[in-house]
Amino acid sequence: MNISYEAIGHLSVTFPAGDCVAGQVCKMGADGSVAPCGDGDTPCGVVESVHSGKAAVQIHGFAQVTYSGDAPAMGYTALVADGSGGVKTGAGKQYLVVAVDKSANTAVIEL
Repeated sequence: MNISYEAIGHLSVTFPAGDCVAGQVCKMGADGSVAPCGDGDTPCGVVESVHSGKAAVQIHGFAQVTYSGDAPAMGYTALVADGSGGVKTGAGKQYLVVAVDKSANTAVIEL
């Protein structure tokens, strides 16, 4: 039996896109748009798509993100943005980590 967290609690919101890229974590910009996270920023969500200057951003539910550095621990783990579109462990918000793929450097977290 395979386990899937896809679409559990999924909530997406549309924002002005800023310089966001699909698949990367993002933060809120000062003007109400979403912006790429810098190193150490707290992500507000994951950009799902960008079209015509608008970004669909998943802000709740389980999402797959890339990570750099050490693999995040399972359970509640403090994560911050790594400045390259993913996350890393650090002194940030606690996210529930439910799956880690060390070969792909991805984790499934609850936003």
